[in-house]
Amino acid sequence: MIYPLLVRKSDESGVDGPKYELIAGERRFRALKLLGQAEAPVIVREVGDRDALQLALVENLQREELNPIEQAKAYQRLQSEFGLTQEQVASAVGKDRATVANTIRLLKLADKVQEEVAAGRLSLGHARALLSLDSQRSQLQLAERAIGNGLSVRQIEQLVREAASNEEKSHRSKPRDPHLAAVEQKLERALGTRVKIFHGRTRGWIRVAYYSLKDLDRLIARLT
Repeated sequence: MIYPLLVRKSDESGVDGPKYELIAGERRFRALKLLGQAEAPVIVREVGDRDALQLALVENLQREELNPIEQAKAYQRLQSEFGLTQEQVASAVGKDRATVANTIRLLKLADKVQEEVAAGRLSLGHARALLSLDSQRSQLQLAERAIGNGLSVRQIEQLVREAASNEEKSHRSKPRDPHLAAVEQKLERALGTRVKIFHGRTRGWIRVAYYSLKDLDRLIARLT
């Protein structure tokens, strides 16, 4: 026992006195029972149901055998259910904020691709490369190629660049959305340069042109 079990006092009482509910340390508790130990060091905390759930979730995240998708879902749950920022989640689980943010991004992958990552058939490197694609269908197709042909992360990154280029060409070939065109014109008037908006299904990007280093400095000053 390196760390004591974390418990809280239960509303129920037993013959020998108050009962306690386990908050964190389930695996340690099971190991003690298997060893026939009747006693264990504990820390008693006065916490409500919400805080108890958060503590249990944080401890679960500190287990090394969780796969990346399980981690991502737990991080997201800490954010959505408990209102924690990414910085607070990172501090609670002993990670840096960038790691937490990049892990949560895995949930933008197609469900089937997430399953392959969770099963270990796709590496984190493959998964991060596939996140560059808007189309979940394209993500799945490349994931299947990576698994079926044993493609490296670098090979997938090259295929993703080619697929992204094709997506961009497809966007350019479609009739322009009049609302996007109006926003482009508004930005061009504000910045004094050519602006292009590329809008995908879930994300997009804005391309701002400059024509000299002096022009770039002017744009930076305007934007910042």
